[in-house]
Amino acid sequence: MSEQKYQTYSESEIIENKRVTEEFYDIDYAKGIVKHVALPINSVWFRAELVGWETLPERNQPDRPLILATNHSGMAFPWDAMIFGSVFNEHTQWGQHSVRALSSPMLSQSNLMNPYAIPFIWKRTGAVDATFLNFETMMHQTECDLLLYPEGVPGIGKGFNKRYQLQELKTSYLRMSIKYKTDIVYFHTVNGEYVNPYSYNSKIVTRIVNAIGIPFLPLGIMTPLILLQPWIFYYGFPAKLTYVMGERVKPYEMIDKPYEEITQAEFKALSEQIRERWQKGLHEAEQKYGRKPFNLKELVKKTKEHPTLFFLAMPLFWAISFYEFERQYQTRKPEDIDIKTGFFRNILHILRIPFILSFYIPILGLIPLAIKGYRNHTLKKKK
Repeated sequence: MSEQKYQTYSESEIIENKRVTEEFYDIDYAKGIVKHVALPINSVWFRAELVGWETLPERNQPDRPLILATNHSGMAFPWDAMIFGSVFNEHTQWGQHSVRALSSPMLSQSNLMNPYAIPFIWKRTGAVDATFLNFETMMHQTECDLLLYPEGVPGIGKGFNKRYQLQELKTSYLRMSIKYKTDIVYFHTVNGEYVNPYSYNSKIVTRIVNAIGIPFLPLGIMTPLILLQPWIFYYGFPAKLTYVMGERVKPYEMIDKPYEEITQAEFKALSEQIRERWQKGLHEAEQKYGRKPFNLKELVKKTKEHPTLFFLAMPLFWAISFYEFERQYQTRKPEDIDIKTGFFRNILHILRIPFILSFYIPILGLIPLAIKGYRNHTLKKKK
C-alpha cells in the first residue's frame, strides 16, 4: 500500500466497496481446503505451534475487528501465512476470533501466484487485496479479525541475510488503529525464515520478475531446480513454524492528537517506536523457539506417526493434493469430500487431471503452467 496515496473514504464508498469482502470468499471452500489439505500437510511437514494463544485476545471495540500483525518470512512462498491462517482459524473454530488476511495485490494479479496456479485460492479462502479502501472496508465488519504483514513487499523480499530483521513498517495499520480506536496484537513468526533458507534478493532480478507479476525470485539452492521440476516454485522446507504471542498495543493512546491532525512524519515516528518494541520481542522469541528451525527428529517422528499421509503431506505431492481437493469440491458436497492418497491413487488423480503433469515435466512443463498462470491476468491493467 503506497503511503503517498492514502486518503479518507466516504461512508458511501466503503459501503459500495463491501463487495470485496464477499465476491470471492467461500467459507465452505476455506474450511474444506484447510481440513483436507493444509492441516494434513502441517501435521507432518510444518508441525506448527501456537504459543501463548491459550486465551484468545478479545476486541476492545466490539464493533471493530482487532488487527493481528506479524513479521514476514523473506524469500519464500507464503506457507507461513497459509499455515497460520489454517491452524489459527481451526483453533478459533472459525468464529469471531478467526482472521482474514490483507494480502499483497501482486498475489492476485496472476494465477501463477496462487498455489499451484489454481485461480483465486487466496480470495476464495478469505484474503483481500491490501489497498487502503479495502482495509478501511474490512474495518467495518465484525465477522472476523484482520491479519496483516506491516512490512509489506520489502518484508517478502528480504534475503536470508536479513532474517528476523523487521523492515520499515507501513503506517496504514496505525492509521486504522487510531482512527477506529481498535487495538493491534502483534505476534512473532519463528522459523518461517527457514521455509526457503539461504536464498537472497537481487534488485535486478526483482525488477525483471515484477514485470511479470512475481513479487520476487529467490536466488538460492533451489532456484535452478525450478526448470527441472516446476513444482519446486511452490516448495517449502520443513521449517517448524511457531507463532508466538507478542504485545497488545494501543496506538491511539500513544499520541495526544486528533487523528485528522497527525502528520505523516508523526505516523512514521510512532511506527518506528512500535517496530523497536516488536523487534526486541521477535529476537527473544527466536532465541527461545528458533534453535532447531527444522527439528528433524520431530519430522521423522511425525512421518512415522502418520504413514497414511505420506503421499499427501510430502512436498512432491502437494500439487496433486490441491488439485484433487479442487476436483472434488466442484463435484461433491463439502461434507462428502474424501481425499485418499497413495502411489496408485495419485496416479489416478493425475489421469483425471492431466494438467498436474506440468509440475513434473522438466522445462516443457513450464509452458502450460505459464499459459494457465497468466490466463485472464491483470498485469496489463496496472496503472
